[in-house]
Amino acid sequence: MKKILIIEDNPMVANALDFKLSKMGYRIITASDGREAKRIIETDQFDLIITDLMLPFISGTELIEHIKKLNHDLPIIVLSTSNQEEIIMNAFQLGVEDFITKPFSPNELLLRVKRIIS
Repeated sequence: MKKILIIEDNPMVANALDFKLSKMGYRIITASDGREAKRIIETDQFDLIITDLMLPFISGTELIEHIKKLNHDLPIIVLSTSNQEEIIMNAFQLGVEDFITKPFSPNELLLRVKRIIS
C-alpha cells in the first residue's frame, strides 16, 4: 500500500484529502504544521508528499528543501492558494513534481496522485 504524507494546516482540507485518498487505497499520514511534518519525515518513509506552502513554524518552501536533501527522488505535490508565477516557478526549481492551485477538484488531485505513484 502506497503511503502519502499530507501537510496542510487547514483541517477541512486535510480531512477531505485524507478521506478521498484513503478511499482510493492509499495509507495517509497528516501533519498540520511544518515542525510536525519535519519530525514525521525524518522517522518514516513515504511514496508521495502533498504539502501546502503557507504553513505554521516552518514554511512549505523550507520543508521542500529539507525533503529533497533527505531524498531527492521523493515526489512532492504542492497545494497553494498562490497563483503567482514566481512562487510556482520557485517550487518547480526546488524539484516538486506538481503544483495545484486552491481551490482544486479532489478528482483532479487524485488523477495527479495516480500519475505520480501508480
